[in-house]
Amino acid sequence: MKLTLKRKFLGANYTIGDLFIDDKFFCNTIEDTVRELPLICPNTPKGISCTCPDKVYAETAIPFGTYKVTMKYSPKFKRVLPYLHNVPHFIGILIHSGNDQTASAGCIIVGKNKVKGKVLESRATSDTLNAILSKEKDIIIEIIR
Repeated sequence: MKLTLKRKFLGANYTIGDLFIDDKFFCNTIEDTVRELPLICPNTPKGISCTCPDKVYAETAIPFGTYKVTMKYSPKFKRVLPYLHNVPHFIGILIHSGNDQTASAGCIIVGKNKVKGKVLESRATSDTLNAILSKEKDIIIEIIR
């Protein structure tokens, strides 16, 4: 299964996108601000927090690219969520619910972008996405502009 996140509004404080499942629109997303980061980060493959000067902690979206996704239990959210693997500069990137980019810390927040700078119906959207993805073995997400 292929998820595609097409970022369509790259704002100063947040990023809005559309999430597709196998080329079919599923929902909107909100993330932190897109910032230019080096392609390689010497820290994150070892599980150490990134210290690159261009990354602002909890205010930077993950880099464009393609990542493997598995369903993994999150101790923070106390539930199984989609987990993105080997994201440069980041550890623990999930797709989960929230209202705006302040709930992100680099993660992808799903919902319906009916209000400027927010997504609504996020928990229901996240639950539906989790149900779909939990039936799949091979999942990737491609993040594009």
